[in-house]
Amino acid sequence: MILAAGDEYNPVMPHMAEVIIGLIAFLLLLWVLRKFVVPRFEKLYEERAAKIEGGIEKAEKAQAEAEQALEQYKAQLAEARTEAAKIRDDARLEAEQIKAELRAEAEAESSRIVAQGEAQLQAQRAQIVAELRAELGQNSVALASRIVGESLEDEARRRGTVDRFLAELDAGANGARN
Repeated sequence: MILAAGDEYNPVMPHMAEVIIGLIAFLLLLWVLRKFVVPRFEKLYEERAAKIEGGIEKAEKAQAEAEQALEQYKAQLAEARTEAAKIRDDARLEAEQIKAELRAEAEAESSRIVAQGEAQLQAQRAQIVAELRAELGQNSVALASRIVGESLEDEARRRGTVDRFLAELDAGANGARN
């Protein structure tokens, strides 16, 4: 460029042609950016924001499901504990009932055995008393025969004498006890 005599070259201020070409290039670049690049950036931005919001929604939904599952688990655990306590109480009551039944059966069996033993004892006592009376009667008759000097072999007399003697012995024994 040729400089005119009155024009001085200013390094800060560009030539008007450069300014016009720069302005046209800038407007062309601005139009291309607005037409092609900005819509793509906005589309990518919206997709990214949708993914993030979807992820947040999924996370919140998953958290809500986890909290609900935790509440269900806690409710089931409490129900299981209640049921276990009920089963323990029922088992304890049943054990006490069985224990009481066994105790009653044992007491009944014990009473039956004691009664049977007492009955056997009474029978043996009666048998021994009868044997002793018979033997005592025979010994009494033999002794009385020796003392009296006559034979007391007559059955009816002997029996009457023996019964009278034993009755006197029983009366004397009963009087001594009272």
